[in-house]
Amino acid sequence: MTDPTLFQRDGSVLRVIWNRPDRLNSLTTETLTRTAEAIEEAGKDESIRVVVLLGAGRAFSAGADLAGDGPDTGTIDAAGRLTLALRHIPKPVLAAVNGPAVGVGCSLALAADLVVARESAYFLLAFAHVGLMPDGGASALVPAAIGRARAGRMTMLAERVPAPLAAEWGLISHVVPDDDFETEVKRLVTQLAEGPTAAFAATKRALDAHSLAQLENALALEREGQSRLFATADFTEGLAAFREKRRPDFHGK
Repeated sequence: MTDPTLFQRDGSVLRVIWNRPDRLNSLTTETLTRTAEAIEEAGKDESIRVVVLLGAGRAFSAGADLAGDGPDTGTIDAAGRLTLALRHIPKPVLAAVNGPAVGVGCSLALAADLVVARESAYFLLAFAHVGLMPDGGASALVPAAIGRARAGRMTMLAERVPAPLAAEWGLISHVVPDDDFETEVKRLVTQLAEGPTAAFAATKRALDAHSLAQLENALALEREGQSRLFATADFTEGLAAFREKRRPDFHGK
């Protein structure tokens, strides 16, 4: 059986690869937990100087796995833990977005320090399509990057944001032509791995103290709200519509 999460060490670089290309790297509670544990351990390992998040195949991540009963509070907790691990690790984190970054996959990409994306990639907070609210810290990460108005467009209207527009808005740090993607990822990884790790750690703390001071509160509000929404008829309808590949018929209940 193929491991859904790969951890590869290359000198001072830790690469975390979500490896379910047949499912567009949809994320289970187990995958989120394993990734969070690996990031937390990497934070204690002085030989690791940079962490890279990647998705196998043609997507970064399609978000939470909606198979079976769909996500639950355990999934929300695991996603929140991973978001905090990415922000608290005293090393730079690079998200290499090779394709769609959707739902909590989008949230987690934006939790990285730098995001480099293929020109053909896009970012989509699709929670409203299944009667849910954003999680994984998106309610803090997105407005901190692009402001409340644009965050409203991404979350309430569930608008797809192409990588070039995401870079123009300031949602991500880099966008490159598809053919140059691998080269640019290698360049950034090398620069970060050879950089002043202690200075990077201090910079992360200072940036977050200003722009993400309410991240933990946002995660708590996301968990509270999502827990209620899981019990609604709208979520049941949204999940059914997603699986049946039709438009949902929501009634606000």
